[in-house]
Amino acid sequence: MEFTNRTIGGQLQLLAETYANDTMVSYTDRDYFRTFKEFNEECERIARGFMALGLKKGSHISIWATNVPAWLLTFFGSAKMGAVLITVNTSYKQFELEYQLKQSDSDAIVLIDGFKGTSYIDIVNELCPSLKDSEPGNLNEEQFPRLKSVIYAGEGETPAGMVSWNDLYILADSVPEADFLTVRDSCVCDEVVNIQYTSGTTGFPKGVMLTHYNILNNGLAIGDGMSFTHEDKLCICVPFFHCFGMVLALMACITHGTPFVPVDAFNAGKVLSALESEKCTAVHGVPTMFIAMLDHPDFEKFDLSHMRTGIMAGSPCPVKTMKDVNEKMNMRDIVIVFGLTEASPGCTMTTTDDSADIRCSTVGRAFPGVECKIVDPETLEELPRGQVGEFMARGYNIMKGYYKMPEATAKAIEPDGWLHSGDLAVCDEQGYYKVTGRLKDMIIRGGENIYPKEIEECLYHHPKIKDVQVIGVPSKKYGEEICACIVAREGEALTEDEVRAYCREHIAFFKIPSYYWFMADFPMTASGKIQKVVLRERALDQFNLHDANSIETA
Repeated sequence: MEFTNRTIGGQLQLLAETYANDTMVSYTDRDYFRTFKEFNEECERIARGFMALGLKKGSHISIWATNVPAWLLTFFGSAKMGAVLITVNTSYKQFELEYQLKQSDSDAIVLIDGFKGTSYIDIVNELCPSLKDSEPGNLNEEQFPRLKSVIYAGEGETPAGMVSWNDLYILADSVPEADFLTVRDSCVCDEVVNIQYTSGTTGFPKGVMLTHYNILNNGLAIGDGMSFTHEDKLCICVPFFHCFGMVLALMACITHGTPFVPVDAFNAGKVLSALESEKCTAVHGVPTMFIAMLDHPDFEKFDLSHMRTGIMAGSPCPVKTMKDVNEKMNMRDIVIVFGLTEASPGCTMTTTDDSADIRCSTVGRAFPGVECKIVDPETLEELPRGQVGEFMARGYNIMKGYYKMPEATAKAIEPDGWLHSGDLAVCDEQGYYKVTGRLKDMIIRGGENIYPKEIEECLYHHPKIKDVQVIGVPSKKYGEEICACIVAREGEALTEDEVRAYCREHIAFFKIPSYYWFMADFPMTASGKIQKVVLRERALDQFNLHDANSIETA
């Protein structure tokens, strides 16, 4: 693989020159399709619109939206003028958004009206009570000193105090092209272009700083692994705000001149329809998405004869699901990518050159330019092939660090550059890796990384809860589900419905536990530490989850 030193903006410019009049992006549910040349020009116009609002190189622009055109334009537009995109999870509620806006030092936020019953407009107005009385682009809210612009890219009338998305196109004219070109051409590949927030063991998410070089070259390796060309077409139904959508999808496409078909939010029928009507050759998804498509009542009616490849990743991939997708969806070249956000995210990958058995049962070999090893978690000494230990990686793909968290960065990355994954894995004699478990206290539910500490911190505020421990339990559908083990305060009657309702009000839906287990106390070690391993083992009996626990994954 020949690494690129281009910026994301520079790569987009190259595509506009190479494939000027070919379609780059097309939606099936709205009137939006652009050629490579048109898309590049529109992104530059949005960049100038941002500059007209006073945003500069290095400014932090948050984006809170589903996979709509404004998300794409915000990302590529901000990259064009040297800003840093702060990706916001579409499922966030007020508490989570407040923390992220503050911690990320956001100068602006682009948002739609809402998603899945959550009103983004109401949440932002609650956090910024002076917004509705502010001049658009001139917010002055004490708790968010850097936040000046709230940009509305949703449907209908623009709420009071917000900048209309469409006004960016008009405001762009006030910025001389020469000024924009000066900023655009000053961008270099080792500058941070994106901050991705990951759940944190401290109860607070950490901002992973990724550069143009990190994610563009990771996308290049991923596209190579799928044998992507300009003749392929990728349906993107995984969220753009995850590395899965941004890197494994968007970056893989723009490094190979591959057109793409976004879906604003996953719906099995909608995705299958897009695959058929657009004659897509590839689609990405977490295992639950592929299971939903395979189980769709009209699955057999869709013509998927043009399908070839795609990626299953985000959570442990059931071997049976991989084989079903391979055969029933005609995705004979489907692959797996394994990694973590801090590694841009890919570290290992199966490729189209690997046999079907290898692609269904392992997470592949190390990326070009990435070193991987299995170490003893206690001593960090490298282990021989065939022994289980912690997976570590080093290379061009490792993050610059966590934003404003030097101590957490030092814990994650050793002085010699090796990144801790917290995942347990084993490597065979041919260099193929298989993930066997996790060291860190993390749950992966349908591709969402969830740290129990976040949910525990929330539930500790419930007046009737004395103590709580959150664990992951096996799930046939999502890989893992969340179980809250709860000790109620003495004399308090507490029900599952009460706790569930409390969670709905305070945390994102995907963090809401599926199981609630009320108990008198927790199993403890001799030194007084709670034994979560024992809780997990007992939960298999408590909730009859032995079948789900026996599913083989890669």
